[in-house]
Formats: sequence, C-alpha cells, structure tokens
Amino acid sequence: MTDSAHRPPPHPLLLQPVPYGHPDARLLTQALYQEQLDLYGFADDPTATPSSNFRKPDGLFLIARSGPMTVGCGGIRQLEPGTAEIKRMYVISHARGTGAGRAILQALEDTAQQWDARRIVLETGAGNHAALALYERAGYVRIEPYVTGRDPQINRALSKRLGNG
Repeated sequence: MTDSAHRPPPHPLLLQPVPYGHPDARLLTQALYQEQLDLYGFADDPTATPSSNFRKPDGLFLIARSGPMTVGCGGIRQLEPGTAEIKRMYVISHARGTGAGRAILQALEDTAQQWDARRIVLETGAGNHAALALYERAGYVRIEPYVTGRDPQINRALSKRLGNG
C-alpha cells in the first residue's frame, strides 16, 4: 500500500462498507497476504480473523472502488475502550499513488472519531516503506508492540492520537 506519487485516480474513488467475508474483501486480503508472504516469508492468514471483528457497532470493513475495479480495502475495530485498531489496509499495486490509501485511512480515522476513540493503533511490516511513509505523513508515530510476540525488527506498531483525546 502506498501513496508515494500523487497521480489522480482514473475514476472517482468510492468507499463502500462490506462484510469482511465479501468476495471483493477476500480477494484483496488474500492479495495482501500474498505480498506479505513474498516480502517476509510468513504472514497472518486473513481467513483466521473473525468476521465479527469488523461488524457494527464496533467494527467496519471498507473496500475502495475506482470505476468498475476494486482497488483497496481496510478495516477498523474497537480494540479497547478509547482505542481503535486498523487492520488489513491494502491498495493494489497499479492503484498506488492515486490517493486511494489516504482516502481509506481517512475514512477509518473518521469512523474512530465517531466512536469517540482517543487513539488509533495499527501494525505494518518494517519492510513496507510505502505504508510507513503514508502513516507517517498522516501523523502516526512508532510505539512499542501492542500484540504479544511481535518482533519489532519485522513488525512496526504505530499510533495516532485523535481529536477526542
């Protein structure tokens, strides 16, 4: 996932809430999984994540469409009172640099604000430089791992304070 260049998308971007098990969501999360496997040799299987993590009222999963193509996704859930967690952010390679990642991230942050979250946390890979740059531009800072057993040489935990706190 990256927004390193700033070219406009060929079609307006539409963000759509869908169930985590939606076919387009599954295709995108499997593509993310494959990229992570290729980069690190291992990854968290997205099918192991319960769909209930992204169900209202404490969760949301979005897909992004540009014209007829599904180009990205991202989910958010309430991790604990006052804290939301972003999961499964992904933009397909040829849609990177169009602003799709930033749009998904902003929509997820807006959702956290509506939940009165005071902060958002997320994890990304240390080798995913484009994602790290996107999150840094959006105001995220590195924190200690919040998931037990994570290797900080491979996983980067990030956090952002929201206007609610």
